[in-house]
Amino acid sequence: MDTSPQRHSFIVIVDLASFRSDLKKTSCTWTGRTADSSSSRREFVLKSVNFGFFASIFTWGAAPRPEKLGVQTYGSTGIRTLGICPPTPNCVSTADETDISHYIPSWNYNPTGRRNVTQADAMQELVDVVKTLKPDNFTPTIINQTDDYLYVEYQSPTFGFIDDTEFWFGGKDIVEYRSASRIGESDGDINRKRIRAIRKALETKGWRSIGFS
Repeated sequence: MDTSPQRHSFIVIVDLASFRSDLKKTSCTWTGRTADSSSSRREFVLKSVNFGFFASIFTWGAAPRPEKLGVQTYGSTGIRTLGICPPTPNCVSTADETDISHYIPSWNYNPTGRRNVTQADAMQELVDVVKTLKPDNFTPTIINQTDDYLYVEYQSPTFGFIDDTEFWFGGKDIVEYRSASRIGESDGDINRKRIRAIRKALETKGWRSIGFS
């Protein structure tokens, strides 16, 4: 999802408002003397730099999409899983059980005692939940969907930050997932809470999380 026009429009508004304010102040205090004029120009330039820096925070969400998305192959044994998390805390994943700070168990869409459903039906259940849920008011946009993989971008409501969330049907009724912020370090547990919300919604359809009763 490209939201660049919205972000750029907002930045223009901020800069124009700042420009008008500074222009008004300059016209009211200008005396026609060279020294004062030079000083005003210097002050205006410095203020413009500050305003530009302030406005730049609204483009942080425009960080490029990560290159290594999708199912990855690790080690000489060819282990296939979604990407492991970076050292930063703004990521959760089913990929590495030894990474206790990021690991969360996979899901089973056909647990014991539930009517068997096909992978296609389970994928549709997942898609329906993703489309209807907006945890923390992040807006979901499905970027890629195949028979066994779903990639969703979640955009924050204010600054346009993007989180990348993936789901993979790896076989035997198991669904792995990964959710990570595209930039920054701490996310206030946004990704973890998003996965929890999706899990709870899927549990009403009969799904279960491995390791949770």
